[in-house]
Amino acid sequence: MTASPLPHLVVIGGGFAGLWATRALAGSPVRITLVDRCNHHLFQPLLYQVATAGLSSPDIAAPLRHILRKQRNVEVRLAEVREISAADKRVALDDGSRLDFDYLLLASGATHAYFGHDEWARHAPGLKTLDDALQLRRHLLLAFERAEAEPDPAKRAAWLNFAIVGGGPTGVELAGTLAEIARHTLTNEFRNINPSDARVRLIEAGQRVLSSFPEDLSEKARKQLQKLGVEVSTGTPVTEINESGYRLGEEFIAARTVVWAAGVAASPLARSLGAPLDRAGRVQVRADLSVPEYPDIFVAGDLASVQQDGKPVPGVAPAAKQMGRHVARAIRARMDSNPAPAFRYKDYGNLATIGRMAAIVHFGKLKLSGLLAWWFWLAAHVFFLIGFRNRLVVLLNWAWAYWSYQRGARIILGRDEEDQARSTRQA
Repeated sequence: MTASPLPHLVVIGGGFAGLWATRALAGSPVRITLVDRCNHHLFQPLLYQVATAGLSSPDIAAPLRHILRKQRNVEVRLAEVREISAADKRVALDDGSRLDFDYLLLASGATHAYFGHDEWARHAPGLKTLDDALQLRRHLLLAFERAEAEPDPAKRAAWLNFAIVGGGPTGVELAGTLAEIARHTLTNEFRNINPSDARVRLIEAGQRVLSSFPEDLSEKARKQLQKLGVEVSTGTPVTEINESGYRLGEEFIAARTVVWAAGVAASPLARSLGAPLDRAGRVQVRADLSVPEYPDIFVAGDLASVQQDGKPVPGVAPAAKQMGRHVARAIRARMDSNPAPAFRYKDYGNLATIGRMAAIVHFGKLKLSGLLAWWFWLAAHVFFLIGFRNRLVVLLNWAWAYWSYQRGARIILGRDEEDQARSTRQA
């Protein structure tokens, strides 16, 4: 970008917070550089649908350059940020270049947290990116293929044993969908196994699943999961995960598929700011979402630790969007030499799907479960997708899946370490 007298805003991260801030500044007298290591914006609430073969990658993602093609004050950089020098107002990228800024928005999101057991990551993958979803989809589909070819009953059972660790929305949605795949989608497709024999277990260390919902809705979600065939285990944490399975309490369960949906950790870039962090590594920002001692640096989304009315603002998409729009207002106020307003999160409700015609919705005093909640969930997610094409394709895919129980993205691609090892042994 050529030199300009306009103030320069660097936005790190093209997720909900970063993209909504960038779009909110369209037409403002500021030049923006949006930096992301991926070239797309991802609608993360539907990521599990890619992992379970219900949707394809382009259905829930859109190129950042295409989204921002008409916004002339934005330059998109495909790069990874290596370091932030807050005092020098400079960002170092992985290609060796540097970006000087007048304002900075750090919205690089979060990654998986294994609570001090990072060695579990190899055997219990999480779900944060499209790469994660495609790799998990491959593993889930291959589990049935490996079971079909396995003559040993015990080893076959291990391939058909699935565990999802974490009873939040992602874990619940994964467990319910996986149970539906085993009991409906794969019917009559195998000769040596019955896919409905697959064991799907949802493990939550707390006392109930979906703990962010009222207790009565949480209990309804548990019953809906069990109706789908999911075993729900609460109150006991996983203490070991390896290539053979996992340990729950005193029992070791043989399982070749364990999925991690239990915790998140803030992006390591937060430490570059030298600002106070909470226990999860998130930046403890001021009321206007700026960093203490650096009023021109803002943090938003999953990376920001924000307290409101004695409770933390949840790490959900609506909160990230609101933070992004607020940062845009704060920057405009700074440019006009006015004090930046304080951020105030507006809770528009909470919703989660459990499976076919099963969901729960909580909005103020309104509580829904079952079919009506499921329709509400469908409408909300189609509405908030970016782009008419994505909305139409997702709607058509869901309609087809509803009537046929089929999932159109069941193509196994790529190779993993186990495939390579098998090829080496055969050679």
